[in-house]
Amino acid sequence: MFTAEQIQTAHSKVKSGADFPAYIKAIKALGVTHYEAYVADGHIDYHAGKHHSITIPAKYETIAIAARPSPEEFKAELLTHQQGKTNYLTFIRSCADTGIQKWEVCLANMTCTYYDQAGNEILTEDIPH
Repeated sequence: MFTAEQIQTAHSKVKSGADFPAYIKAIKALGVTHYEAYVADGHIDYHAGKHHSITIPAKYETIAIAARPSPEEFKAELLTHQQGKTNYLTFIRSCADTGIQKWEVCLANMTCTYYDQAGNEILTEDIPH
């Protein structure tokens, strides 16, 4: 089973959204089946099926999430990030400002789904592989 150190090593190579597909490939190879990333403090819960989970602790001070989501603004910010034009913390701030509470990645389906604070799905994207 994977360790927190292995996950952190893979994550340390992500400098922008352009690096995301390689990161997904790396953690999938470690046995990760899915994970949830929380915008408010940056903690991430990684899972291998139902029997192995680890939490990477908060990475930064808690930031407020906008109460009302702005899906179109979020999609524009996401595209900018995926093109490698912003770093991770800039992306996190744009998520918070546009009402994104978390995203969930399913490695079996190779999808990433973004949610607002009410648990409403804002966007689901296929992950390139």
